[in-house]
Amino acid sequence: MPVFRSIVFSAALAGLIVGAVISVAQFFGTAPLIQKSEVYERKAAAEAPAPAHEQAGAPHDHGKAHNHDSEWEPEDGFQRNAFTVAANILTAIGFALLLTGVYAIRGRPVTWREGLLWGLGGFVVFTAAPGLGLPPELPGMPVAELAARQTWWIATAAATAIGLCLLAFHSAAWAAILGLGLIALPHLIGAPLAPEFHSEVPAALSHRFIVVVTLTSLLFWALLGVSTSVAFRRISRPQA
Repeated sequence: MPVFRSIVFSAALAGLIVGAVISVAQFFGTAPLIQKSEVYERKAAAEAPAPAHEQAGAPHDHGKAHNHDSEWEPEDGFQRNAFTVAANILTAIGFALLLTGVYAIRGRPVTWREGLLWGLGGFVVFTAAPGLGLPPELPGMPVAELAARQTWWIATAAATAIGLCLLAFHSAAWAAILGLGLIALPHLIGAPLAPEFHSEVPAALSHRFIVVVTLTSLLFWALLGVSTSVAFRRISRPQA
């Protein structure tokens, strides 16, 4: 029970801090880029020609045609920012539970430097490796089918995690070869391709978004690794 308490409390504390910091970084970094992209997306939607059956005056189901208008989403401003902060904190707590669980399984104190390395490992697994094939996309950009993207992303993250573990914890030649092979395999297969069509979103804006998201994720994982290791070390310390 003390170990479980240390895992949960450490993850909650670290996740709260890191989630709040990343929310500030996103507010000044990615949020303005997304808002600019949404302007181009709305412009493209307004200029798109109406479907042939609508042009011909054929009857259609307005409930189905405009179903997306009835879907709830947070309003711009405070509500949207509040939901973003909440989502970031919950995401940070979830990944913090993963890291503190690993610390507990290892059964020895973890320094902040080791925590930083674990955090950088998380960045490689969950951001860098999947991002090579499926970079972050702005609204209005062409994307592949959702199911295909999710399958490739999960497979890439799993293969990268296993490969890194083989490289880090085994010194045998077979482990190094297998680990490198697993890391490379998803990229040799290739990520799902997005359909080709012209997007109103400028390429420079898309490239800038990829860079900002990647750097923000690097900050997220670095802070999460350090904060979880420090929190877990202090909370799990035996009381005198």
